[in-house]
Amino acid sequence: MINKIAISKPQPFPVVLKYNDIRSYALTAVFVLAAVLVPWIFHQFHLAGPTFLPMHIFVLIGGLVFGWRAGLIIGLLTPLASYAVSGMPVLRLLPQIVIELSAYGLIAGILREKYNLRAIWSLLGAMVGGRLALLLALLTIYLVAGESYSPLGLETNPFVAFWSVIEQGWPGIAVQMVSIPVIIWLVGKVTAKNIQE
Repeated sequence: MINKIAISKPQPFPVVLKYNDIRSYALTAVFVLAAVLVPWIFHQFHLAGPTFLPMHIFVLIGGLVFGWRAGLIIGLLTPLASYAVSGMPVLRLLPQIVIELSAYGLIAGILREKYNLRAIWSLLGAMVGGRLALLLALLTIYLVAGESYSPLGLETNPFVAFWSVIEQGWPGIAVQMVSIPVIIWLVGKVTAKNIQE
């Protein structure tokens, strides 16, 4: 019963990128570019990135579709590229966001690629694991620098910073929970159709 709910039937999906051809690098670059461009567009319309979490969507999809290597690379490069291009996220938040997004992509990819979990369970596992990585990053930064930051600014302690990130990001979490499984399902349908042809 649990296997039917949690584990996918063997299928030619995700399309695991092993970085032995140019296509792998090109697909990764496209996902990093999209993950940088969409938050920039959000900021142009004064939509808060920490509220809607548009950067997270591409990292999570990258891990779920292309495997843990791509998820990790997309999660690592996206905030660095975004900071280099737009100065966002601000420098004091950059380390914790790099760790959080890298964990999302890595965990999503491992759960989907290695354990063959359905997209929804892989997504949930990545969301929990990524937030635990964020909490560890906040605790480490607090121990080293004596400060904790959230998107709202300086916080009194890392647990308050962690909670403010979750509290502010709940609309984005809801959007991810609804949209990402649908996107993964559509990609799976298109992939299966192309293989049959």
